[in-house]
Amino acid sequence: MQRNVSRAKALGLNVGIISPAEALDIFPHMTGDSLYGAVHIPDDGHLDPNGITTELARRAKQLGVKVHTGVRVTGIEMSPQGEISQVNTNHGPIKTEIVVNAAGQWAPRIGEMVGANIPIAPLMHQYLTTKPIPGRELPLETPVVRDPDNLVYIREEVRGFLIGGFELNPKAWSVEGVPWEFTQQLLPPEWDLFDSLMEGAMRRVPVLEKAEVIKLINGPEAITPDGHYCLGPLPGLRGFYVAAGMSLNGIAGAGGVGKIMAEWITEGEPSIDVYEMNVRRFGPHYADMHYVADKAREVYKHYYYLHYPHDEPEWGRPRRLSALYPRLKALGAVFGEKNGWERANYFEPDNPWRQAGADQKEWGWGQPPFFEQVGTEHQAVRQRVGLLDMTSFGKIDVRGPGALALLQQLAGNDIDKPVGSLTYTQFLNKHGGIESDLTIVRVAEEQFRVITGTAFAASDLGWIRMHMPNDGSVEIRDVTGDWACLSLWGPHARDVLQVVTGSDVSNKAFPYMSAQNIDIKGIEVWAQRVSYAGELGWELYVAPEQAIAVWDALMEAGQAFGIQPVGYKALESLRLEKGYRYWSGDITPTENPYEAGLGFAVKLNKGDFIGRDALLKIKEKGITQRLCTLTFGGEPGVIYGGEVVYSNDQVVGRIRSGGYGYTVGKNIGLSYLPVELAKIGTTVEIDIFGERIPAVVTPNTLHDPNNQRLRA
Repeated sequence: MQRNVSRAKALGLNVGIISPAEALDIFPHMTGDSLYGAVHIPDDGHLDPNGITTELARRAKQLGVKVHTGVRVTGIEMSPQGEISQVNTNHGPIKTEIVVNAAGQWAPRIGEMVGANIPIAPLMHQYLTTKPIPGRELPLETPVVRDPDNLVYIREEVRGFLIGGFELNPKAWSVEGVPWEFTQQLLPPEWDLFDSLMEGAMRRVPVLEKAEVIKLINGPEAITPDGHYCLGPLPGLRGFYVAAGMSLNGIAGAGGVGKIMAEWITEGEPSIDVYEMNVRRFGPHYADMHYVADKAREVYKHYYYLHYPHDEPEWGRPRRLSALYPRLKALGAVFGEKNGWERANYFEPDNPWRQAGADQKEWGWGQPPFFEQVGTEHQAVRQRVGLLDMTSFGKIDVRGPGALALLQQLAGNDIDKPVGSLTYTQFLNKHGGIESDLTIVRVAEEQFRVITGTAFAASDLGWIRMHMPNDGSVEIRDVTGDWACLSLWGPHARDVLQVVTGSDVSNKAFPYMSAQNIDIKGIEVWAQRVSYAGELGWELYVAPEQAIAVWDALMEAGQAFGIQPVGYKALESLRLEKGYRYWSGDITPTENPYEAGLGFAVKLNKGDFIGRDALLKIKEKGITQRLCTLTFGGEPGVIYGGEVVYSNDQVVGRIRSGGYGYTVGKNIGLSYLPVELAKIGTTVEIDIFGERIPAVVTPNTLHDPNNQRLRA
């Protein structure tokens, strides 16, 4: 509760924790047993979905809109260039250039009409209504009561009770496609499925034992694999938008979604960051609707059931495996999952490998049991040499005579560099906001490779596709699965590499931010000298069938230098000490490079590019906030992101990402602060589980600020 309140206050909500007595005063029908407090949102309200829909339709009609009900779409026609031209219905065709697919659980079937995959699964959701209990009738202004421990919500319905909830083993329905004729209908009630929820409701509100049931309603809801909405334009199609997958809290978000979709259609992009909801985030592995249903069911399960920050998904695994998976298993990897990929979070050398899951339920909010092991892996990279499987990182090839011009238009940095050059850059929107954070390597005169985060390949591919010329001068392809990637980082990385290669990997022959082919034990490897850990090192790209041979060669050669396999938990700590930004958390479409401390990656004099005009205005006007590195005390490693930041009791920011720096020996958090506070030495406070912890603004780079080790 304390964590949720801190996060909510950071977002501007009027919310707080009240005592059991105060909670019972507001809702006297519940028991005080096992009641330790409650989160109270006094500004919460109630809307009647039918009434508000009718009113919106009435106002639309006043503006000249025609509303036709009982009309079914039978097909959508497009031009050879992929532009929407016509919608066919059972009442005749409609000429149009724009379609918004707001078809809910039918959205995947509408998507099929344009050859698009929209991963939404219908799941059963039930709620029960009762008659008013004599003497216990609920007032109309009764607040909604949510009891996550009992998995239920309770609210007033015609002076009686409405009880719903989220089962731990929810059921999917009609995964292959919802029938067209299933409109204004319900599924048969499943009393056995609802029993556990009713038992939980009666534990919290014992008077329900006296209630007379009116009916149990079973209506399927459209759920995405990650539980977030499906919004925005579909890449590769012009004029086709999606606004679906909103059933978990659709009416609550309806007004915002309407505004965002209107902005997308009329302005080309929304005014706020909605990456988590952007339809282009889903990759091709979500074409399997049974996999989608498994992921959606797990989302539904955890809608009330506590899902801790260190917990990992458990259903639908394993899905995407690196060629190095067998070696990681043999070394005692503890696997997490990201975008379907199995990735080593850390290693337990003395234990068998395993898939992490709901592990944090065993230790709660305190320091995790793997804290020391992550520190060991962190220090191996800082002091000796570490080896990390980075195969899951996204890789997109952009080639053709128009490739350079396209990337120059999208990127804020200058990509026009010699073959073998690496460029760190961002893709920007027209407001100067950061749409992607990536590295681009020039493989050949007309071939470039975009390297991006594990979760962002589909999104970045979509962004490129949305801006491609129609003249055939550019070809793009997701090549993530075509290449395994091994990252070798640490002070002895060159020593290890030199043992296994006949190529010259000296600083002079192979400088920082360059790439070239080298051999490792006779195997051709594309090597890029770059490091997300902030140490001397290389990313080594090799065909999957040769990856194990390269891994084995590096591990054997590295024994003399103390080599150690490392996981992604250590990488998070390493990058925080260097102040490296993480897209979607530290930097988003609502922040610009100057606020984020990435002005060095912007080249305004290279020519026109998306966002340049906005950046010129921002530079002239000045920024109002800056991303700062904060260090603070408290229990090491117990910070999860989202915590509110105070200055003189005023909310001034929120922690975007945080963790523990094992080299600097401090907790680290990144937060945007007003420019007047964004000065080294400024003291602020972070709310961590209800306690105000003093934090100090420090230099952005806590380790090797001059990059001497990186460029050695």
